[in-house]
Amino acid sequence: MTDRPLEIERKFLLRVLPDLDGVPSAEIRQGYVTSSEDSIELRLRQSDENHFLSIKGGEGLVRSEREVAITAAQFEALWPETEGRRVEKTRFKGGLPGGQTYDLDIYAGALKSLMTVEVEFPSEAAAEAFVPPDWFGMDVTLDKRYRNKALAVVDSEMLAKLTG
Repeated sequence: MTDRPLEIERKFLLRVLPDLDGVPSAEIRQGYVTSSEDSIELRLRQSDENHFLSIKGGEGLVRSEREVAITAAQFEALWPETEGRRVEKTRFKGGLPGGQTYDLDIYAGALKSLMTVEVEFPSEAAAEAFVPPDWFGMDVTLDKRYRNKALAVVDSEMLAKLTG
């Protein structure tokens, strides 16, 4: 057993964009201090006016995650260290009929043709039992190419394969 907080999450592409009228959203920019090949992920994130420093470990469905709030000044002081390893997106946070919450990301910039949706779960069993709604597409939870730290450095050739 571990005393580290765990994130149990599945990630999907979108088959079709659902109606997002009235769904709360936030503008997100995030950058990675660590490289996409590192086993640990050190991430800076700004979500509207909130700023965070996160560390994630592991791969796949269950990962460790710690996140702390930082000030805007701390964020701006560290942000240059993420040059060349950044993602911008709009995140919509909505509810599903089964009571779960989804995070639907519409990427901007070089990733503007990409849309993903993530759902967090209280257990691995709940994650594995989850039946996605019709508007969800392919499950990419185990595909490392769709992790945000990999997307932060994707080139146009790889992007074409991912969104193909």
